[in-house]
Amino acid sequence: MNFKVNAIIPAGGTSSRFGNKNKLLEKINGKEVIKYTVEAFEKSEVDKIIICANISIIEDLKEIFKNSPKVKIIEGGATRQQSVFNGLQASECDYVLIHDGARPMITTDLINSAMEEVITKKALTVATKTIDTIKEVTDGKIIRTIDRAKLYNTQTPQAFEYNLIKEAHQKLYGQNFTDDAGMLEYLGETVYIINGSYKNIKITTQNDIEIAKIYLEQ
Repeated sequence: MNFKVNAIIPAGGTSSRFGNKNKLLEKINGKEVIKYTVEAFEKSEVDKIIICANISIIEDLKEIFKNSPKVKIIEGGATRQQSVFNGLQASECDYVLIHDGARPMITTDLINSAMEEVITKKALTVATKTIDTIKEVTDGKIIRTIDRAKLYNTQTPQAFEYNLIKEAHQKLYGQNFTDDAGMLEYLGETVYIINGSYKNIKITTQNDIEIAKIYLEQ
């Protein structure tokens, strides 16, 4: 490749819904959640992997990735948006992939597909088609059933032309977007999708760990 692609892994959360331990350090089959996530990127064609971490786990991460030359660990922010912005400031490149640290089932093939597609699309997110029937509810009452034919569940990685997403973060600095693609949508930019995997779940609770064990054992 004659261009540079970096990955930003937001890992600044406190895992408040998970329990007493940071979920990224929880071990599945003897390996930390964050290790599974980062290894998929290490095997891909990305040039650098920037982990934007909660200060409480930075030393743990430095130990985990002490033999990983592609990995750079920096301090994250108070929000996901701030963590990603910190990563963008430490990540001069042509294209950037942003991926939740708590999605350890991501595959190298999907990462490489996102890298290939972003060159022409400039902004994209991995997504899966919604399979459940979706209801709009107010005060416990169903208002309507939403047509799921056009609905997708957004995942990560999301991939962007570097200057495009950095400019979006600069324009919307100090707000609290939880989705980088959503920032570009808000600014009127076009964002595409590529098909993801239903296995690419985000670990939020202890129950998700049990699901991840099944997938990762496969």
